[in-house]
Amino acid sequence: MTKAERFEGCILGGAIGDAWGSGFENQFTEEDDTFYLFGNSYVKTPTWGITDDTQLTIATIEAMIENKKIKPELIANKFLKYYNQRSLKGVGASTLKALKELSVGGHWSQVGRRGEYAAGNGAAMRIAPIAFKENISSSEVRDICIISNNNDEAYVGAKSVLIAIREILKGNWNGKSNLIELIIEQIPDTRVRDRFIEIKNIDNLDEIGQKGNNGYVVNSIPLAIAAANKINQIGIEEMYSKLIKIGGDTDTNCSIAGQIAGTLIGKKGIPNNLLNKLKELNEYNWIERSINNLIKKENWHNFS
Repeated sequence: MTKAERFEGCILGGAIGDAWGSGFENQFTEEDDTFYLFGNSYVKTPTWGITDDTQLTIATIEAMIENKKIKPELIANKFLKYYNQRSLKGVGASTLKALKELSVGGHWSQVGRRGEYAAGNGAAMRIAPIAFKENISSSEVRDICIISNNNDEAYVGAKSVLIAIREILKGNWNGKSNLIELIIEQIPDTRVRDRFIEIKNIDNLDEIGQKGNNGYVVNSIPLAIAAANKINQIGIEEMYSKLIKIGGDTDTNCSIAGQIAGTLIGKKGIPNNLLNKLKELNEYNWIERSINNLIKKENWHNFS
């Protein structure tokens, strides 16, 4: 499979997860025997919709298209462009703080949250395109992360996603071995790493989800990667369904799992019904155009 096919699978798999999962974010499943005094409650049918998970990922791709060297200030400017257009949806607290401060002239390295409250998944959800770039240092990855999340746990969460994708690109993971063990070997001693160690031998995704499924990076990233780790067993559609059933930050959990699984199976491995559903969204042409423009710029069609 070419690098281009894997990149297509990554971005489209992430966008599908985001769009499908967004309709279920933080919903609670009611028990079958729930009693309503005045009849059944009104339940809104979830609809597909792109959120900032995909929007900021595509903004990152646009920055990569504009400049061979990945610069955090270029990425921050792309984020700011869409914030000023008021087109971003579902922005988390850390990212929103960064965007507000960028809009009044703040420097990319000084905006956003710091410390404990910055340990969200805002950096991890948009890091996937960076994994396809060679010769980028850990310090450069950290700079890209701190635009919105100046926190070690958030950085390690993002690095875990980056490692997962790179292990596929390098041919070290084909869905048959335990991806989590490969990640544990390459990340520092953090709460994210502790969670990976805790779940590495747990096969049941529901059990992993019970340990946490919200936007805290220690909960979201290990859960998403554990789901992607099962792609060969259950397939990508069932992977999304299981994460949605687990609940919590479903758009981000599904998006990150979709990025990793999509890298492994490529666009051709994604069911047509899911691709067709994504194509119905207004943002699809933008997503597809950005993917194709970066592939063309990097000449990835000729590289496996």
